[in-house]
Amino acid sequence: MTHHVKDLNLAASGEKRLEWAGRDMPVLDIIKGEFKRIKPFKNKRISACMHVTAETANLMLTLKEGGADITLVASNPLSTQDDIAAALVKNHGLKVMAIRGEDHKTYYSHLNQALKNKPQITMDDGADLISLLHNKYKAQAKDILGSMEETTTGVIRLRSLAAAKKLLLPVIAVNDAKTKNLFDNRYGTGQSTLDGIIRATGILVAGKNIVVAGYGWCGRGFAMRARGLGAKVIVTEVDEIKALEAAMDGFNVMPMKEAAKIGDVFCTITGDLKVIDKEHFKLMKDGAMVCNSGHFDVEINIPALKKLASRVTRVSAQVDEYLVGRKRVYVLAEGRLINLAAAEGHPSSVMDMSFATQALAAQYVVKQAGRLAVAVHNVPESIEKKVATLKLKSLGLSIDRLSKEQAAYLASWELGT
Repeated sequence: MTHHVKDLNLAASGEKRLEWAGRDMPVLDIIKGEFKRIKPFKNKRISACMHVTAETANLMLTLKEGGADITLVASNPLSTQDDIAAALVKNHGLKVMAIRGEDHKTYYSHLNQALKNKPQITMDDGADLISLLHNKYKAQAKDILGSMEETTTGVIRLRSLAAAKKLLLPVIAVNDAKTKNLFDNRYGTGQSTLDGIIRATGILVAGKNIVVAGYGWCGRGFAMRARGLGAKVIVTEVDEIKALEAAMDGFNVMPMKEAAKIGDVFCTITGDLKVIDKEHFKLMKDGAMVCNSGHFDVEINIPALKKLASRVTRVSAQVDEYLVGRKRVYVLAEGRLINLAAAEGHPSSVMDMSFATQALAAQYVVKQAGRLAVAVHNVPESIEKKVATLKLKSLGLSIDRLSKEQAAYLASWELGT
């Protein structure tokens, strides 16, 4: 199979969108130029399981310029932009298997195809591809130089795999890079999550009680943006330090059981399952809206809500109404990623850094072929510095440099008061 997309006639529209996104991805463009000259991925097959968006398309074209043979499949059934998938196939000759709204069987047939192409490098957004490899294609692991993981959820899964001593190949935790999580997770997720909620519902954010489940970088960003639009933000957490930080940042902190009674909009961003559960739905007030911005659709226990509901009504493409007793609870985007299912994901300018880091991490894996231990590795500091330096330059910003005397002082222990 060379492709499985909705409609190749959408390619012209997709091409315009990926070009528009590329205008705001200057760092990736510089790296593309470097890759074109040195061809770091010549004769290398890369299989990527990622959100098929305009930004991802620009990453794929960067890797292609580096000589890679690309196979791209979706990492979420509702995050694919069909016109982008069509453009990558028709205009750029990539093998793409992704259709917005694909069912579970199709989703996994695409993942299987990505591994049947016998990649030497993999890229994951949630670790589904690597999970499938460990369950069904173990023999191929020895031929894979390394895998890049882009999400918090995926890194959690892979570190668990490593802790159980079952990891079979080196992984680079791109998500944990500062050039990724401090910006993509905080500013990208923060803005795009709010964008998805507003597009799905058209609500006025100002004055609403918005409950943020999880105060990691993504939760911080969303809480910050919601407050900026006038919401009264409540944070729920299970981590004492993060809960304390949220309180110090000026947010109300309470258990979900308390928040459930007063929240107008709930958003889960934790990476865990059943964060909003049966007991919480029973406590919600009429008209409460729930959505998820974590990678998988397990954070809201929708099966439990279905059992509670006497009626389920599709209100719009992204809103389902569940009648629980006399109260209505609204689920947005079927509990899947609200920022990609109901909107278009992160702004290109923030993905510029994430995908530049991703591209350079892939190059690093090739350079280190055979020398990387089977483990979950952090992105090398040299890559972080390069991406940050190029991003500052693209923004027209410059910074101070340490003098030799200052550098020597920071490296010494002799000098005191």
